[in-house]
Amino acid sequence: MDIGAVFTNALGHMGWPEVFGFIGALFYIGTHWMKTMVPLRILGITSNVCLLTYATLHASFPSMMLYGALIPINGLRLVQMLKLVRQVEDATQGDLNMDWLKPFMSKRRYGAGEILFRRGDRAEEMFYTVSGHFRLIESAIQIGPGQVVGELGLLAPENRRTQSLECVEDATVLVISYDKVRELYFQNPQFGFFFLRLISERMFQNIDRLERRLSEREAAAVEVAPIR
Repeated sequence: MDIGAVFTNALGHMGWPEVFGFIGALFYIGTHWMKTMVPLRILGITSNVCLLTYATLHASFPSMMLYGALIPINGLRLVQMLKLVRQVEDATQGDLNMDWLKPFMSKRRYGAGEILFRRGDRAEEMFYTVSGHFRLIESAIQIGPGQVVGELGLLAPENRRTQSLECVEDATVLVISYDKVRELYFQNPQFGFFFLRLISERMFQNIDRLERRLSEREAAAVEVAPIR
C-alpha cells in the first residue's frame, strides 16, 4: 500500500471541518514542544479555537464544551504571565517595588525576638514584610513594612544567608520559596531577565548603603579622635 498516496487522497477529500481539525491537532502537538509558558499558551489558544470550530461543525457537544472551556483558561493564564512580566519590568524602572510577587506568596507571622534566619543558614525562601519591623543584625539595617528581604540568598554561593534577620516587633510577612521563583523564572525567560536585573539593583543599593554607613563611622571617628 502506498501510504503517501493514501495520505494525499485523504487530504484531497478533506472538508473545512477536517482542515480546522487537522490544523488544531498540529498546534496541539506544538504545545508539547514549547519550553516556556507564553508561547505554549498562545499555541494552546490557537489549537483550542481550531478544534472548537471542528467540533462545532460536527455538532460534537462534549468536544465543544471541552475546547470552549480551555480557551478562557489558557487566555487567563496568558494574560497573568504577560501582566507579571510587565510588573517586573515596571519595578526595575521605578522604586523596585515587588508587589507583583504577592499572588505567589503565603502569609506567616513572627513574634518580637524571633530569628527568621541566621548568617550561614541555607536560604530557601524570601520575604515581603506586611507589618512590624525587623533588623539585619550584622549591618544593623532596619526593615519596615513593604520591603523585601532574603532575596539575595538565591544568588549567594551555595545559597547561604549573608546576614541574620531578627524580628524586633510582632510582624506579618509574605513568603515565597526559591523553588517557586525558579519556576516563574524558567516559565518565561523575559521574567527571568527582569528578576535578575531587579535583584542586581537591590544588591547595588545594599552595597551603597553599607559604604555610606562606613564613611559616616569613619568621619565620626576622625571627629572624636584626640588631637596630639
